[in-house]
Amino acid sequence: MQSAEASSMTTPQPWTKVIESHRPLTELRISELWRYRHLVKIFVHRDFVAAYKQTILGPFWMIFPPLISTLVFTIIFGQVAQISTDGIPHVIFYMGGIITWGYFNACITAGANVFLSQAGLFSKIYFPRLTVTIGNTISTIISSSIQLTIFAAFVSYFWLSGQIKGPNWALLLVPVLFAMMSMLALGVGSLFSALTVKYRDLTFLLGFGMQLWMYGTTIIYPLTAIPAKYQFVVLLNPMVSIIEVFRYAWIGTGSFPVYGLIYAGAASIVSFLVGVIVFNFVERTAMDLV
Repeated sequence: MQSAEASSMTTPQPWTKVIESHRPLTELRISELWRYRHLVKIFVHRDFVAAYKQTILGPFWMIFPPLISTLVFTIIFGQVAQISTDGIPHVIFYMGGIITWGYFNACITAGANVFLSQAGLFSKIYFPRLTVTIGNTISTIISSSIQLTIFAAFVSYFWLSGQIKGPNWALLLVPVLFAMMSMLALGVGSLFSALTVKYRDLTFLLGFGMQLWMYGTTIIYPLTAIPAKYQFVVLLNPMVSIIEVFRYAWIGTGSFPVYGLIYAGAASIVSFLVGVIVFNFVERTAMDLV
């Protein structure tokens, strides 16, 4: 009896999980992310609890930033600077750009700091690090969907009062636009997250760079305000086409750059693939550098 027990103790048991440090760079490991989908749900819930815990207004903070920013933009750029919005009411013109850019900016900022902000967790247990970034993106989508309901209410008011044409068929493209922004933000955020592991000063460059990127996007001015011969240069920024189509879908007027939208979709896919590949490469040794 004892020999049988001793034999079973010395017999090697099959491994249930194998963690490899060397794998092809192009391996995205999507199946592994799917197996950890329950962890993504936990991260989404954690982000909401951490963001609004011990606050007076709680989730109402998701609504106030775009409203306050819209008011400031309307006063400064609409009334003082008198920047043309092609006849679109300043409130919904600025609000549409602020909501879309706010979502994009939040996704990049959260993804760019994932290794530094989660170093304590990453050093204790293994799980696909990209699940944290995906969780941040999903939680931001939820916040933006609430902001979109407020935006829809403003659009309905101006539409019913006859000040705008109103939503059209392009409204069906709004989920596609957010998917494109998600992929673009995941790619850029993952790339910066991988680089900031070794070069910490890039975190300061990111904040400054996002401000410049915002002013290079058609948030405070329409695409038609750019001379025609320079518009192709502006459209090299994929966010320009996304925001222009977003406004066109809700307001019914403005630009619909078809080729620019195709380019933005291609840029989003390339950005996502490059960012995830670099992220997976740095993930192997990130905790040794943090």
